[in-house]
Amino acid sequence: MRYQDMQKYLFKNIQLVNEGKIQALDLLTNAGRIEKIAPSIETREKVTEINGEGHYLLPGVIDDQVHFREPGLTHKANIYTESRAAVAGGVTGFMEMPNTIPNALTRELLEDKYKIAAQSSLANYSFFMGVSNTNAEDVLVMNKYAKDICGVKIFMGASTGNMLVDNHSTLNRIFSDSELLIATHCEDERIIKRNYEKLKQEKGELSATDHPLVRDEEACYESSLIAIQFAKKYNSRLHILHISTEKELQLFGNMLPLKDKKITAEVCVHHLHFTADDYERLGYNIKCNPAIKAPHHKEALWKALLDDRLDVIATDHAPHTMEEKQGPYEHAHSGLPLVQHPLLMMWHHYQEGRIPLTKIVEKMSHAVADCFRISNRGYLREGYWADMVMVNPNKLQTVTKENLFYKCGWSPLENFSFPASIEKTFVNGNLVYDKGMFNESVQGQRMAFDRD
Repeated sequence: MRYQDMQKYLFKNIQLVNEGKIQALDLLTNAGRIEKIAPSIETREKVTEINGEGHYLLPGVIDDQVHFREPGLTHKANIYTESRAAVAGGVTGFMEMPNTIPNALTRELLEDKYKIAAQSSLANYSFFMGVSNTNAEDVLVMNKYAKDICGVKIFMGASTGNMLVDNHSTLNRIFSDSELLIATHCEDERIIKRNYEKLKQEKGELSATDHPLVRDEEACYESSLIAIQFAKKYNSRLHILHISTEKELQLFGNMLPLKDKKITAEVCVHHLHFTADDYERLGYNIKCNPAIKAPHHKEALWKALLDDRLDVIATDHAPHTMEEKQGPYEHAHSGLPLVQHPLLMMWHHYQEGRIPLTKIVEKMSHAVADCFRISNRGYLREGYWADMVMVNPNKLQTVTKENLFYKCGWSPLENFSFPASIEKTFVNGNLVYDKGMFNESVQGQRMAFDRD
């Protein structure tokens, strides 16, 4: 479809949540972008008018950490199924991780994933280049393509295949010479192994409740500290993923505006929503890395999110089949399917009085765009791409197996009722999700990045 032939939409009298304000405004889209925002818009052009009374319009969520499992692990998920679930949850853009099979450790393998997404993703997309102990040259080649990918990913802890990076000469090379954002999974493998062996000796068989003891606060803190030391040594652009502990928060300040920060941090919805108390009820269904931990960590994360030590909210969507989630401890895979519900999860916490709507939009849209320097996305602004989500705040939505779109077919949120529902999702001006129905005639776009 040519952009000039696209349907034009005019939202009338809808509550725009954008850039720290909630205002009743009109919004007009044209050729895939936002053409005009004003208190009142009248046009003689042929448009589809949407009555927004009683509804909210937000910039689409951009999820900076997902695992969509394609290629190589498509019995769990694929880019088509998970992007479909994403847009049903108001997620209009995602950044996917390199621990697929084969691992995305060369430019050629990375581009293979972009080709799959171009043919099948309903949401906009980008993919991280993976780092191993032996592919520094391949990673640094990507400096030439800084405007084309979101960043490079280092697993400073166990991962799939050849992606545990524990060679300090490799880390020195990447942190000193990479011109891209460096995203890290920080858990110290030596501490994890020590904790596991100690508990195994004491208990024999481990259970889900032992997971935060195996992958404990010290394992997270020590690894995050090392990453920050490398970044400070070389003045690198570092983004630490899924912070989960109170102690790690000591490593981050909130004094600088986001645009001036060289070191940023992400928190995930499950670490804000669940605690270790939930293992008794949900067991291995909430086993993930880093682990969901004791309640005081959750409270500390909320405080740091609100005072801007934590910069963005993501999902770390990581689906597995239900069979793969079963015990014993060593067999139960780590990861939760979450990309269909992050906005509604945060809306629940808004209704509980924990966070303003404007802060949700800041952390799930604005700050992600700013953090990664995404071109013309993340805000409701004239001239920006029309990536938007329309929320009905008066219609409850209960999670059931029947209304899940994940290929794995389950969620740790089943039977949970949200106080609002996602009504419509627009990607590049296309209405791709509308009250449970999908428009799959147009795919999302490869996101571009404003880098010098």
